[in-house]
Formats: sequence, structure tokens, C-alpha cells
Amino acid sequence: MSQSYAFFALLRVHPNWLRLSRPERRRFETETLKPIYARYPAVRMRWFDAEAFTTRCSDIALFETESIKDFYYLIDALRDSRLVTEPFFEFVDILPAVEDGFRDYDAHLATD
Repeated sequence: MSQSYAFFALLRVHPNWLRLSRPERRRFETETLKPIYARYPAVRMRWFDAEAFTTRCSDIALFETESIKDFYYLIDALRDSRLVTEPFFEFVDILPAVEDGFRDYDAHLATD
């Protein structure tokens, strides 16, 4: 059985990002982020806005994958990019989780 992992990355926006115009932000996503994501197709990513609900972080990125190695490499690539080095965003926390881990454990118990 393939194990699916979820990583919730809590990010905080930096004023450098907010100073960019919306067209500049879209261009950055197209020119910088999308090529990085394309190198790691085993990792799916979704973006959530959180700034209206918490002061801990402004955004949450959900990464889903069966490959921890690809996730690790993707995060390193993002940290090497202008996303973090400019900085535009900072990683506040990364929360790993196992999707339906209890089901796998239940199945394991049934075979003992």
C-alpha cells in the first residue's frame, strides 16, 4: 500500500511581496515557482490564505505526496529561490501528517 503524506507549510508574507504589483506577483509565480513545481510532479500543492484568521501565518501551503524525497527537494528548491532569499515569504512551521494513517495501522493489526 502506498502511503500518502501531507505537509502543511505555514508561511508569513514579507513586505517585499506586498510591495509588488499583482502583475509582478503573477509573473514571479509563472517564471520562478511553476518551473520549480514542474521538477517535482510527484508533489501536489495547494495554497490557502490565512491572514484574515490568524496572526501566526499569512498563508498555508498544503503539499501532498507519496515521495518524501521529492517533497524535501522541492522545499530546498523553494528555499534557494527568491521566494525565501528576497525574502518574499518565510517558513514559520511545517507540519507533517499521514493521510488515513489509522487505516493502515488497523490493517496492520488485523494481520498480526
